[in-house]
Amino acid sequence: MSEAMLDRARAGDEQAFRELSDLYRKELQLHCYRILGSLADAEDMLQETLLAAWRHLPDAAGADSLRAWLYRIATNRCLNALRAKRRRPPEPTPPFDPTEPSRRTEITWLEPYPDAMLPAIHETAPGPEDAYDAREAVQLAFIASLQRLPPRQCAIVVLRDVLGFSLAEVADMLGTTDTAVKGALQRARATVKRDAPPDPGGLSATSASASERELGRRFAEAFLDDDIDAVIALLTDSAWLAMPPAPHEYHGAAAITGFLRAYLSWRGQRGHRLVRTGANTQPAFGYYIARPDEDTADASGIIVLTVVGDRIQGVTWFLDADLHPRFDLPQTVTFDLPEISWAPGAGAARTIRRRRCRR
Repeated sequence: MSEAMLDRARAGDEQAFRELSDLYRKELQLHCYRILGSLADAEDMLQETLLAAWRHLPDAAGADSLRAWLYRIATNRCLNALRAKRRRPPEPTPPFDPTEPSRRTEITWLEPYPDAMLPAIHETAPGPEDAYDAREAVQLAFIASLQRLPPRQCAIVVLRDVLGFSLAEVADMLGTTDTAVKGALQRARATVKRDAPPDPGGLSATSASASERELGRRFAEAFLDDDIDAVIALLTDSAWLAMPPAPHEYHGAAAITGFLRAYLSWRGQRGHRLVRTGANTQPAFGYYIARPDEDTADASGIIVLTVVGDRIQGVTWFLDADLHPRFDLPQTVTFDLPEISWAPGAGAARTIRRRRCRR
């Protein structure tokens, strides 16, 4: 990027501004997602950020500091949105009577982030010891832990420990002091560390590893076979199952087994399908369930697996069929589709497994 392009944009050249903003669009949207936890809200805040940047571009400093200026706008737009918005979406009514959950969570607005939308991760290497690596800073467990923080603490952790901005830069973005940022950061780090899952270690920065994908395949086969014992065998002893935007969480083998049995009893003989994709750099599937007595299956949410070592630590089943288009997934599939197949762009376009669906 050159000062000449910035000067053209300041002079009202929309094409120059579009080229400038495209350099930062993906990373700014991911930044908004980390703070807000919702892909839909992040998309809205990205548009507000770019609109505000266009209107105030004459106030921007030189090209070297444009990125920090854009992050300042995006961060404050997100914080304003959090102050103004009621966070809890309506609780969905399940089509069957689920078993009593182990606990209820307040973080019901959490949404998955498609791997295809992730930027090439070139974030500045942070200086502090508490820095998060690129993949860890995208995964659902980290995003969920950020949502438990007060909004300003959340923004400070992201700006300092994920993106590597200095204390002085963060203080300037938030209109506060270095001392205030340092104190808030210490409190936020303690909370995030308390909630952090075990470190899986040695994994790709932008997608699930081959071992994770294999574990995902085994989970999918057991799930589609209605083999609850086989599903449970793939889980850690402390595994959990969550279903945003429903507040229900099931912790441990007994609770998860109870829920899956209740769901299986409700689904009965209707067929189902999984289309493999990727979310938050983790194994994920679009889930489809058949209409009664039909050979067409409708979208029924996105399932994301959290893997630790050689076992599954968490199953997050997002109960929102409207997420499918964001993953380039259809809203309906027919039963000539293999039971487990690849989504466009999610990996090699091949069938993982084909067998007749149980009807």
